[in-house]
Amino acid sequence: MTAVRICPAPSDMNREIACEVYRRLLAHYPIVGGKRHFIDFDSPFESLILTILSAQTTDRAVNAIRDDLFSRYPTPEALARAEPEEVEPLIRSIGFHHSKARYIVGTARKLISDFGGEVPRTIAELQSLPGVGRKTANIVLSHAFGINVGIAVDTHVRRVSKRIGFTDSTNPDIIERDLMALFPEEAWQDINYLLIRLGREVCTAQNPKHEECFVADLCRYYRDLRRYYRDLRAGEE
Repeated sequence: MTAVRICPAPSDMNREIACEVYRRLLAHYPIVGGKRHFIDFDSPFESLILTILSAQTTDRAVNAIRDDLFSRYPTPEALARAEPEEVEPLIRSIGFHHSKARYIVGTARKLISDFGGEVPRTIAELQSLPGVGRKTANIVLSHAFGINVGIAVDTHVRRVSKRIGFTDSTNPDIIERDLMALFPEEAWQDINYLLIRLGREVCTAQNPKHEECFVADLCRYYRDLRRYYRDLRAGEE
């Protein structure tokens, strides 16, 4: 599937810019083997638990504890039988491990009691689990099941979307709505992955690498920054 095929004809400038950004992102960050996620998992259960653990933590840190955690607790049933205090030493290296131990044990128990040990496949059901908000639910549905009902908005997606001009909001729910309006459903999974890549590697929170950015000419933030410095120089003359 290519951006050229799935992007509709632009109805306004925002849609046109969005589609061109998407084309360039796909060209720069090719999706190999269909992998659009940064956390390694082998099952929907692993995807769910690791995504809960990934909040305010690097993917590298989460991947580092994966093998130890699931060798000890490979199934919802095994994790449900544990106490949070037993789980904490296995996830101590990630942030907020006390709370997250409670979340994942509570989630495993709820999977057993409410969902027959299976990971549910709706936003509402996923959000009924401890430690699962809309972003986590979107990620699990998209990555574990290939179900696209929205676009997960993390700190990178929020920052890049605001800078490029996809949205005027800093509210994740509004940003998600704006992105869903700009991109066709077939692109929702891609755009989350691609904006995260851009945000991590180029459009960083501090000192963004404008000279390396392959969408700088389409970026509202860069355009406004150039105008600011141009006006500043003009005022000094």
